[in-house]
Amino acid sequence: MSDHVYKHIDITGTSRVSSDDAIRTAIKKASESIRGIRWFKVLETRGYIEAGAVKHWQVTIQLGFTIED
Repeated sequence: MSDHVYKHIDITGTSRVSSDDAIRTAIKKASESIRGIRWFKVLETRGYIEAGAVKHWQVTIQLGFTIED
């Protein structure tokens, strides 16, 4: 494995299904415009409650991607 330098950004994904789906949604969308994504870290999980049930998930993640030469 060669040495890498990483840049990282915070993004928030949303889902009506689950927190895992919110993470996948965020990564999929970010992958459309960011090359070299290598890792993520969950920073915060939030949800919207309606009628006593979770109606919507929001998950903020930190993405790490390699800086190209």
